Amino acid sequence: MDKLISRINELSRKNKTVGLTETELAERDQLRRQYLEVFKGNFRRQLDHIEWTDEKPKNLH
Repeated sequence: MDKLISRINELSRKNKTVGLTETELAERDQLRRQYLEVFKGNFRRQLDHIEWTDEKPKNLH
């Protein structure tokens, strides 16, 4: 994931300075889609582990 974010940021910086080639634009779009899929998958897993109850919270003190 760190490599993915690093490459997206690298392409973003290059786009702001000198612009991107058609190949780099396609790569950036593909990397962004990949990042979003990973993010959504991780978020979904977190949501799936939440337990909903009607119980009142126990006093922890």
